Order: sequence, then structure tokens, then C-alpha cells
Amino acid sequence: MNIPQGALLRQAARADGRIAQIRAAITHLRENFDRLVRIEELLEIAGMSAATFHRRFRAATAMSPLQYQKALRLQEARRRLIADADASGAAYAVGYESASQFSREYTRMFGTPPARDAARLRAVMSKSAEVPENSRSC
Repeated sequence: MNIPQGALLRQAARADGRIAQIRAAITHLRENFDRLVRIEELLEIAGMSAATFHRRFRAATAMSPLQYQKALRLQEARRRLIADADASGAAYAVGYESASQFSREYTRMFGTPPARDAARLRAVMSKSAEVPENSRSC
């Protein structure tokens, strides 16, 4: 059986493949999302030139490394907000130096300001937890 994405899958599985190099850079971003990660760090990890790295990173993630790190930060901040952190505390915890910048970027990504979004998500989660016992399936 010939899978159209078979070559891509084989390359992803290889530890020394180009996708593995991008995966290593992504792992580094995930582990260090809360601090400034310089592109030179990622280039060294991936062992690629800047142009090649940016092209391959975008092909793998549909984002630039900066956009990817910003998305990681905002997702983690959202998780913290739902867990009852305040917006400025969540902003600083994920590496933002400005609460207003955080609020603008959060609103741009999720469509609602941080506190309002967190309150809405908490309400949704509490309603789903209140499902009557007899309506749950076995």
C-alpha cells in the first residue's frame, strides 16, 4: 500500500530528518515559551540557515516562530485564567512584560478580553459539570 504522505511520515519518524530538526526547535519553544527565545537559538538547534528554517517551520506549523511562541503563551495564559488567575498575573507568568499588550493580543486571538473570556469558559465548564446524574450514559 502506497500512502501519499508516506515519505513525509517516514521523515518525521527519523531522528535525524529535517522535520525532526524543526520538531526540536518546536520543543525548545514549548519548554521556554515564557522567556525571550532568540531566533539564533532556534537556528542552532535546527542546524539550518535562517531562510531554510523559516520556510520549513512555517510549512510544519503554518506560523512563524514568533507567532508560534505567541500562540503558546496565549494558550497557557488562557489555561491559567480558567484556573482563576487574574489577567495581569497570567500575562506576566507567561512572559509578557505589558498587561495591555497581553490584553490586545489575547483579544485578537480569542475574540474577547481575557477576564470576560475566562468568566465565559468557567461558566461553560461549570454547566457541563452540572449534568444531571440520570442524563449521563453508562
